[in-house]
Amino acid sequence: MPKNTHKIAIAGAATLGAAAIAFSVVPADAHTTTTDAVSSSRVAYSTEPVRDVKGSVTDQLAVSNLKVDAIQAKKKAAAEAVAKKSAAAEAARKAVAAKKAAAEAAAKKAAAAKKAAAERKAEEAVSRSVNRPAVKAVAAKTYANNLDGWIRESLDIMKKHGIPGSYDGIKRNVMRESSGNPNAINDWDINAVNGVPSKGLLQVIPPTFQAYHVAGTSWNIYDPVANITAACNYAADRYGSMDNVNSAY
Repeated sequence: MPKNTHKIAIAGAATLGAAAIAFSVVPADAHTTTTDAVSSSRVAYSTEPVRDVKGSVTDQLAVSNLKVDAIQAKKKAAAEAVAKKSAAAEAARKAVAAKKAAAEAAAKKAAAAKKAAAERKAEEAVSRSVNRPAVKAVAAKTYANNLDGWIRESLDIMKKHGIPGSYDGIKRNVMRESSGNPNAINDWDINAVNGVPSKGLLQVIPPTFQAYHVAGTSWNIYDPVANITAACNYAADRYGSMDNVNSAY
């Protein structure tokens, strides 16, 4: 007999015994009546084996376990999503903080460099000011508008250009040639006859004046300083110096 059928038969017998006891326990003064119906009754039970009971319970437990697992997986996924979102937010916050710190550091570095440059520039300026020798303002030299002033100005220009000559040598020849008249002109000598008369303080002909003109002086042959300087330049080339000239040249 299958186990399930055996269990059901035992249960039926137990039920029948309980019923028999219930009928046999009566009060002492009562009369016990035993009927054939009770003694002859039979407990009905199925002789068919119980099937699919265990399978059904197992299936229900499996479904329940799947539901629990699904709920736990959903909770786990939600927790992981929250953690991931929180980690991303924290990473973003740290990135912003790092960027801000880098910007502040760069700004401080730039400010420090600018300040250092300004301080260095100020120190250099002070150093130059301390070490620079005092420069005396030199007033422009002036000359009198007369023979003395003309000769002295010519001598300063000649000195710059390396043209020899002295004050006395120039004045001596000026007085002999023109008596100190800057507008003097010779209209009778051979130069005049040839159409190129001598002119100015030192009686220079135009071709000679143009050939020996000294830069920085006027191109006007009657200009006293230009005339003296050009004549001295010519005399230096021809005689070594105006000091060596004692006659017409």
